[in-house]
Amino acid sequence: MTAFVAEDQKSLRQEYDEHGYCIARGAIDKGLAGEMMDHVHWLGKKYPDVRPERLGHGLLVADPFIHRLVCDPRLVDIAAQFLGDDVAMFAAHYIAKKPRIGQAVQWHQDGSYWPLEPMEVATLWVAATDSTVENGCMRVLPSTQNNRLLKRSEMVDLDEEKYVLGIGIRPEDIDDSQALDLELAAGDVSIHNPTIIHGSNANHTEQWRVGLTLRYIPTTTKVTTEGHESIFCCGQVDAKTGNLYAEKPVFVAREHMSFAGCDAR
Repeated sequence: MTAFVAEDQKSLRQEYDEHGYCIARGAIDKGLAGEMMDHVHWLGKKYPDVRPERLGHGLLVADPFIHRLVCDPRLVDIAAQFLGDDVAMFAAHYIAKKPRIGQAVQWHQDGSYWPLEPMEVATLWVAATDSTVENGCMRVLPSTQNNRLLKRSEMVDLDEEKYVLGIGIRPEDIDDSQALDLELAAGDVSIHNPTIIHGSNANHTEQWRVGLTLRYIPTTTKVTTEGHESIFCCGQVDAKTGNLYAEKPVFVAREHMSFAGCDAR
């Protein structure tokens, strides 16, 4: 089935509230999307033992390019529509599926994994490449944004050679006959809430399928994992949460990937 696409940013929040997801076409330019792809290849050389589907927050939080991307006004403006004016990003994760062998993502709810109180969060899934049915685009189950979050005890362990996530919803509990395919072009962004059930198929094509998930929160939301560093984006920090924020890293040519504006001070 075909996913809904918002006609303009003003309708994003309305459609998100109704459907649990929405799509912003052309949210970033092709040049920045291309730099994301360059970044995935650069990270692959830096971390050769890490599958490209698992380039997670711990590998990214001190990276100058990630700070530049996370704080891009176009993305922060989208996040602010759902979260208010005080915004941080608590978790980034490239899910980069290699040609022919890119792994599937089992059906799951994001909020089941996240250490947040309260569960106020919006995920921006930023497409670095075209994301199609053939190469394993995200799929969502409509109306499941109204479900409760499943507990760990209600989910099942998964084969990590086949699936990106270590746990997910039991296959017998899923009816995917009404699943919607969220096909994106490079530079598009989909936004989804923490409760909607979603996943994606493996990539058996000859092309990469690369997306970066950015989990934005209002600064009033507490990250309960001790020592976890988020990235502050805009507005005011709420000191009462005790959240930790990573310092903006200084670009060093020998240590970091070059990108547009990396030498700016």
